[in-house]
Amino acid sequence: MSSEVDQKNYGFFNKSRLVVKKALPQPQNEGDGAVVRRSIGTMDLQSLDPFLLFDEFAVSPPAGFPDHPHRGLETLTYMLQGAFCHEDFAGNKGTIKTGDVQWMTAGRGIIHSEIPVGEGTQTGLQLWINLSSKDKMVEPRYQDIVSQDIKRVEREGVQVRIIAGESMGVRAPVYSRTPIMFLDFTVKPGAKLHQNIQESWNAFVYVIEGEGIFGSMNSSPSMAHHGLVLGHGDGLRVWNKSGKPLRFVLIGGQPLNEPVVQHGPFVMNTQAEIDQTMEDYRYRKNGFEKGKYWKSQTLSSKM
Repeated sequence: MSSEVDQKNYGFFNKSRLVVKKALPQPQNEGDGAVVRRSIGTMDLQSLDPFLLFDEFAVSPPAGFPDHPHRGLETLTYMLQGAFCHEDFAGNKGTIKTGDVQWMTAGRGIIHSEIPVGEGTQTGLQLWINLSSKDKMVEPRYQDIVSQDIKRVEREGVQVRIIAGESMGVRAPVYSRTPIMFLDFTVKPGAKLHQNIQESWNAFVYVIEGEGIFGSMNSSPSMAHHGLVLGHGDGLRVWNKSGKPLRFVLIGGQPLNEPVVQHGPFVMNTQAEIDQTMEDYRYRKNGFEKGKYWKSQTLSSKM
């Protein structure tokens, strides 16, 4: 096997990215009784091109995210524990369970609900990905990936679930209009990780559990619920010096380098496009027609 292939697939790179911003997001209320820890989409970090929002959510019935619209973006929902039922105005309905992923391209318009299923607290991660100006008005699209279909690799004390992008020579089969990577790593005590990242991409880490050292051996450990923005480089080094497993997601994406004008769940390039979106949603036209008389059955059954 050539050294070029080695460098591409097996964690050899020139410069490890360092942590340039570290934050511990505090729990806050969102939706209808849900609690989120938001590390992107705040006053401190409004966005990280192409990412608009990143939440770790915890929801117990009857709380949830009732009927709401989107335009101009994609959402990726990754269930850590429990299950969520999704339903939209086009008749799409389904449930994602522990380890499952739903990738929704809202495009020109969608109205949907996201409601927890079952008792107890349901937890997961949600990422909002911006769409380029040429893709903002595409037809809505879904990619649902059940846990057993997510590719896994384990090597030298490191396990990775490859939701998007590539790791250890294995690539995820999902299609994304905006190129991204979304990798779920579990690093055993004493193990270390070298992961390639496209040099031109923005990237960040979110620690799910345990604690680890990211970027440089001289860095202080980062613990659960911390969000870490990574600086420039073509890869990331991680060490687990603790006595417990470290679990985190590494997320990166190709910047769009386009103007962003956001109004809640609507993300466009100009204020005029936002004004038009507000009118379209209000009068249920230009992509929102199916929402004129629609109300989610999941929500209605709880009322």
